[in-house]
Order: sequence, then structure tokens, then C-alpha cells
Amino acid sequence: MPERSAPIHLRNGGTSVVLDIEHAALPVIVHWGEDLGEVAGPELEALALAAIPQAVSGGIDQPTLLTLIPQESGGWLATPGLVGHRDGRDFSTKLETVDIRSDVASATFTARDDAAGLECTLELEVTPAGLFRQRLTLRNLADEPYTLVSLQPTFPVPTTADELLDTTGRHPRERSPQRHDFTIGTYARESRRGRPGSDASLLLIAGRRGFGFERGLAHAVHTAWSGNHRLLAERTPMGDAFLQAGELLAPGEIRLARGEEYATPWAIGSWGDGLDELAQRFHDELRARPQHPRRPRPVTLNTWEAVYFNHDRGVLEELARRAASVGVERFVLDDGWFHGRRDDTAGLGDWWVDESVWPDGLGPLIKTVTSLGMEFGLWVEPEMVNLDSDLARAHPDWILRGRDELPLAARQQHVLDLANPEVWEYLLHLLDTLLGEYDIAYLKWDHNRDLLEAGSPETGRARVHENVLALYRLLAELKRRHPGLEIESCAAGGARVDLGILEYTDRIWTSDTLDPIERLQIQKYTGLLVPPELMGAHLTSPRVHSTRRTVGLDFSGGVAMFGHFGIEWNLTKLNDDWMRRVREWVELHKRHRELIHSGRLVHGDTADAATDVRGVVARDATSALFSYTQVTSSVTHPPGRFTLPGLDPDRRYTVRIVAGSVAKPGQSPLLWAEEPIALTGRQLGTVGLRSPVLYPGSLVLLELTSA
Repeated sequence: MPERSAPIHLRNGGTSVVLDIEHAALPVIVHWGEDLGEVAGPELEALALAAIPQAVSGGIDQPTLLTLIPQESGGWLATPGLVGHRDGRDFSTKLETVDIRSDVASATFTARDDAAGLECTLELEVTPAGLFRQRLTLRNLADEPYTLVSLQPTFPVPTTADELLDTTGRHPRERSPQRHDFTIGTYARESRRGRPGSDASLLLIAGRRGFGFERGLAHAVHTAWSGNHRLLAERTPMGDAFLQAGELLAPGEIRLARGEEYATPWAIGSWGDGLDELAQRFHDELRARPQHPRRPRPVTLNTWEAVYFNHDRGVLEELARRAASVGVERFVLDDGWFHGRRDDTAGLGDWWVDESVWPDGLGPLIKTVTSLGMEFGLWVEPEMVNLDSDLARAHPDWILRGRDELPLAARQQHVLDLANPEVWEYLLHLLDTLLGEYDIAYLKWDHNRDLLEAGSPETGRARVHENVLALYRLLAELKRRHPGLEIESCAAGGARVDLGILEYTDRIWTSDTLDPIERLQIQKYTGLLVPPELMGAHLTSPRVHSTRRTVGLDFSGGVAMFGHFGIEWNLTKLNDDWMRRVREWVELHKRHRELIHSGRLVHGDTADAATDVRGVVARDATSALFSYTQVTSSVTHPPGRFTLPGLDPDRRYTVRIVAGSVAKPGQSPLLWAEEPIALTGRQLGTVGLRSPVLYPGSLVLLELTSA
């Protein structure tokens, strides 16, 4: 055991993490949150001492501390950080620190339990964006296999946090917020769907009651993993409050032989005074990655809601010409192009062009698209297979299952065992061949069903973990072979949104619904993790495919502005006036694209639930773009004032409406909207503007510029 030293203080990006390494077998997080500044060694020691509880009657004879891996051997009687066994033995571990390496912003601890034959590496990092990342790697040092049940990184939160926020949902209504009292006991959100799922919560957030987007201290955790996962919040009778984030393992899924190891996904924590600050740390982190898209995000037209399975080269080429005329920069051919795919009951797995529909291949269409100055993209769903396919008939043994018979079908499809090297090589070969033959710049990579009984056909053991890792390898290899290729993560919409998949992809499809009423909430809460440039958001037809609601073009365009903009609409059916209006929205987005895709995303905490205020403020605060939306009718009429958050309080901004229109009952104007008005950021954020009279389901866009 090394000589003990003073607490470790990790600092970066406005965040401090203080670790007590003196008073427990494993490090204890004394503080995670606001930067404490330069703190001398004696002060750090005092902080650690000030955090140690007393032993109490009826309890353990010495103080019990919440360590990085809470263990029963340390007196911990709440949810442990590690659960496992050797055929029922070694169920209780006593991991103790044996090595410490640290610098200004990171620390690595090695812990060992010689009696149990286990060693664990604990990696901690505070990133330049102020995120706090943890990863645990467990190794088996003994001859007998060790069955791992659970290994979850732990994040203590202030005991003042008394409210939890997470999201739930369904297809296609992801990211519906729900709040709960943070009381004594455990609150857990688990995904057993083989992917995060439409009901998954991207974050589990703990904060002071009533915390909102503008203000209120909040801490959150996220699991950077594209398979089964678990988020947990717990408050103990001993006064501890903490969050956990990790992979949810199936029974027997991880069984370590001697020398083998298991690494958790990165568990990532963020904090902020308000959800906007908390979210901005994730956005800054993603934008700093070497692989983050640097060029302007191409305005995209996707063909699904234009033609569905009805692929006709003439129609699609006319659609491409129409798309180019309104300023589209990427044309994506959706489902229906490959062998035997005339509907959703057949063809998945046979990834070559259907000659009965495309006798000359995709080349002529791609030539038309690229000659018009657009990139060409293609829809694929490689992890899936229809039983009515050449692949399934040749290799039924390649389909995931937990018993001899197949699991129940979903969307008329089953799931391939990507962890099988033969399956992986088959898919790599077909996709590599397709990308090599055609000028394809973009893949819309779909995953349209949850997994059931996801086991190896060969061994019968659970295989979600290995399949996720195989997916990551496949995406990485395709990008290595085809530099510049961009990939979208789509999973029946937003069912696979996480920082694991975003290591290998270039945007997510936010939801299969394009209804702007639904999208307001979906994009707002997806934006807690994902910045606008990675969040697909498209114009929809007036009659929305998913909800059958009728919506206005300005409403649809204004909501889609705050994302990676695109169109999902059969433009060949539009007259000249409609085409002009679509073109104007594309041009408006392009004019503000750099701001939207680099600025700070903000949301107003409006008192009126019938209204919505959101915007993007430039990094230097010299400009901003806001939307004010009347979602439904308000009780007050006309509405009261609204404020614009996130501006430089001392800068003067000129405010003008650049899209949408204000209703004029009895020809009564809204005076500030008649001519551009100039106010300071402090005035706009504190006093605000009188809300315009709008019809439900409409908005105005406000452009703010400063001298």
C-alpha cells in the first residue's frame, strides 16, 4: 500500500472534483461541481475531514463512506458499485487502493482484492468542457471464472438535491420529461431493449426543487453506451445522495476467465446552474472532438415521406431537381432500393441493388444528384434481417435467439448476431462493395426494433454487450476505408441516442415524427445531450405523416431551424408559390447556420406553459436567434411578457422579427414589432418584451444583432 497523501483536486473547464484518499479503502468524492479555485493542501485535508460522518447508534462502529465503488466490506448497505461471484463465492469484495497516478485533471487508481482474486482500474477525468468522466476496468486474477453481475460508476450529488428529472417516451414521441421527489430509497431507469430505446432517458438529473433551464443547481449522469444500460438515483438514511450510470448486464453475459477484463462504458457527469449550462458542457465536449463535423451541415432531403417504397427513377430525378432548386445540399434515398424490398416484410440482409427496380443500378440517379451539386446518401439497416430474404434462408443460424426457436418478430424483422465474425465480415463486404461502387457520401443507418432474447445461436448466452462492440468496430472500419463518409444514427427515430454511438456517427435522427408540436419537446430534451448540428430536424408536409395534424410551413420551418435542417416532403407536388416559400426557409437557415451550429443553446423558463422560448446565442454574444412559439392557446389574452436568456447583459441588441407573422386583432399592431427595437441584454433578460398575439401552432423568429 503506498504512503497516503493529501486529497487530490482535479480541475478543468470550471469544474472541481476533490478526492479523499486517506479515510477509506477506495477514494471518496468529497466535492463534484463548481470550481473551487486554487486550494492549498491543508484546506483540502480540512474539506475531507469536514465530510466524514459520525458513527451512530444502531449502525456500523465506524463511519461508512460513499467510495468510488461502494462495497459491503466497507460498511455500505445501500446499492453497491460491484456485484459478482464465483459460483456463489467471493460475493463480497474488499478492493483497496494499491496505486495512484494523477495530474491536474485526471487520476487513475488501481485497487486489488487478493483474497477474491480481483483487480480494478478506476479512471477519472475532468475534461476541458467541465464534464466528469469515470470508467472502471475489472480483471480476474484467479483461475476460477468470475461472473460479473454489475459494475456501476458512482457520482455523489449534493444532499440539497431534492428533485429528479428524467425522460420517457415511445415511438415516435421520445424525450417526454417527468419529475419526481428525490426521497430516501432508489429510483432506477433501466433499458433491456438491446439499444437505449424510445423510452430511454438520456440523462438522470438531480437538483434543487424547481430547477429549470435558466437557473437552479443540477447534476446529471449519462451512460455512453448503445445497448442495455441502467441509470440510478439513491438517497440513503445515512444522508448520502448519489447517481450511478452503467451497462445493464444480462445473466451470465460477462464471465471473466483468468486474465480477462471487463471495462464499463464511460459514465459521464455534468452539472450547472440551470439545465442550459449543464447541457452546454456536453455540447462543448462534442464540438471539441477531432472527428466532429467542421464543414457546414448540408441541408438534407430524405425521400421517405415523399415516395415511401414507390421507387421510380423518373420521379426521384424530378424530386432531386426540385430539391436542388430550393437549395438542398444532400439527397438521401430511403428504404426500398435493395434486393426484394417492395415493402417492410422482405429483403433486409440482401444489401445489393434490386435490378427489377433499378435495372441500370443506382448510378444514373446518383449522377443526376451529384450533377445538381448535391451529395448522395442511402438508407441501410445492416443489423436486421427479414425471414423473407436470401440471407435468412441461407443462414438462419446467424439470427440472435435465446432458445432453439426464434424470438417474437417486430416490424416483420429479426436481429443478426453481429458478434459472429462471419456475420460481421458479410456485412462489411456488402457495405464496402456498395460504397466502393457508388459515390455515396452518407449512410442513414437505421435500427428499427427492440431486441428480445438476444443470445448467441451457438452458445445460447446473452450477447447484447458483444454486439454493441461489434457494431462500433463495423462503423469504425467503414469510416476507415471510406474517409469522409458520414453516418446517421437512426433507430426508429430517436431510440439510439447516446455518446457511445456518437463516437462513430455524425448526427442522430431525433424522432420519426416531424410534427412541430411534438418536436418542440423532443428537440428541447434531446438537446440536453446533443448539440443542434448533430440533431436531424426537417421541414414536414402540411399534413404530418406521423400525427395527421395539419401544420403551417412557418411553424414547421421555425422548429426545424434549431437543428441539422432538412426536408421530408414530396416537392414535386408543390406549386411555384410553395416552392418559393420552402426556398426562403432553406435560405434563412443557411444565413443563420453557422450561429445555430456553434452557439450556445438556451431556453426560457416561461411562466405560461402554452408558450415556448428558445434560441441560440453566439459564442461571443454578438448575435442571437430566438423563436417565440404559441404552442396552444393561453389563458391570458394577450399574453404577458417574455424574456430572452443567455445574452451579454451589457451589450445592446437590435431585435427584429425575420420570420412568422404577428396577428393583428382589430388591426392593432404590436408596437415593438413594427420597427426594429434596441435594448440591452440585461433589459431583454430581465424586463423582456410583450408577447405577440399568435394563433396556436405558430411562431415568430427574432434576430438579434449588436453593433
